[in-house]
Amino acid sequence: MTAKTNMNRKQRTVSPKPKKAIKPARKSGLYRTLVNLFRTIVVVFLIGLAWIVYIQWKVQVAPDQALPKQVDVGIVLGASLRQDIPSPGLQERLDLAVDLYNQGKFKQLIVSGGLDHNGSKLTEAEGMRNYLVNKGIPVKSILIEPRATSTYENLLFSKQIMDEQGLVSSIIMTHSYHGSRSLDIAETVGLKDPLVSSTKSKVLFMPYHEVRETLAYTKWIWTKVLLKAGI
Repeated sequence: MTAKTNMNRKQRTVSPKPKKAIKPARKSGLYRTLVNLFRTIVVVFLIGLAWIVYIQWKVQVAPDQALPKQVDVGIVLGASLRQDIPSPGLQERLDLAVDLYNQGKFKQLIVSGGLDHNGSKLTEAEGMRNYLVNKGIPVKSILIEPRATSTYENLLFSKQIMDEQGLVSSIIMTHSYHGSRSLDIAETVGLKDPLVSSTKSKVLFMPYHEVRETLAYTKWIWTKVLLKAGI
């Protein structure tokens, strides 16, 4: 009996202890939160990058529209004055208007732009009219729209003048980088089959204006959504 007892003790000593099951490590709640946050940031970044590329494509590719022999009116979109004289950039738009007027593309012009907050005493429209008259355009051929403070208002208020004057067809004059947004706004405010004639600038610092136009175009798309929603 003593031998059997010793054998049992030896077996108990030699027998390996059962191993505990190893449980897979679980990711902590903080880790999962950080991973989800990182994924969200990447997705938002890619969407933002795609949007910037799309808008820059729109900015770089100005509307390429064949102009008819004649339309009812030309619309010059305003820009800043300097000491009540159109800035060099605005002069480029006005020179385009003079060229098209002399080609007989229209007999009436609307110059659109309100008062700058840079010490100007004249509205953009008044300064533009004075410039055009000095270039030989008859003052009776120029209608002024002196209230607008944005491209949307430029075209909205110009359309109101067109409706009052019985004018229907139009050519909008601006810079190339501004052409796509201007055309989209013109269609949104209800101009019938609007056309855009644009000029490339030789005096503006284009990297600044192209970046600014990306922001302006984004703002316009949001405004357009709100308009369609009736807000």
